[in-house]
Amino acid sequence: MTLTLQHASVLWKFLGAGRQHSACELIVVCGSYDLRVCDYACQLLKDGVAPHLLFTGNTGNWTRHLWERTEADIFAQRALAQGVTAQQFTLETRATNFAENIAFARAMFPDVRRATFLTKPNSIRRVALTLPVQWPGLEAWVDAPSLRFPDEVSNLIGVLGLIDEMVGDVHRIMVYPSLGFQVEQAIPEEVQVAWRYLVEQGFDHHLIKGRS
Repeated sequence: MTLTLQHASVLWKFLGAGRQHSACELIVVCGSYDLRVCDYACQLLKDGVAPHLLFTGNTGNWTRHLWERTEADIFAQRALAQGVTAQQFTLETRATNFAENIAFARAMFPDVRRATFLTKPNSIRRVALTLPVQWPGLEAWVDAPSLRFPDEVSNLIGVLGLIDEMVGDVHRIMVYPSLGFQVEQAIPEEVQVAWRYLVEQGFDHHLIKGRS
């Protein structure tokens, strides 16, 4: 494994730590370019983890260039193809980031007390850090399909695209608490070293503009 992939693996493990789900009232499926998240949601529904899915997402950095419809619509179409009925899910098609995924879910299902959120593996920590801000008091879990890095990275963005995305994810974990978007998170030294190395290698396309 190259040095770049070694450092990227450090970010992958950090960002994907803590994945879990539990029996709950609702599975909130955060839209993205990775349809395997939808597949996993359908499997959890069939396994009885929750009786209902919420597909949430408009478009994002990647999907605005991939599809002409919203992420929620694309996920819903795939769920129907897998035998999920229209009565088993709800669509939310405005959200463009994790804060909105959570806030809009809360607005649509204000009585829910236990929910599992599904996302990509490298987004688990970011969703978990955003939840206490956008839906305080909710008993929540964050899960993702079990995928290996770099072998099972989505072909839609590729390994290099994912590394760019993960560098941006870590940057947001650094910056967002001061903006009130996420709760604080200590970042281990090895993650900081890996992040700085990757930025120096040019993986800086998803950094927050104007923030060092």
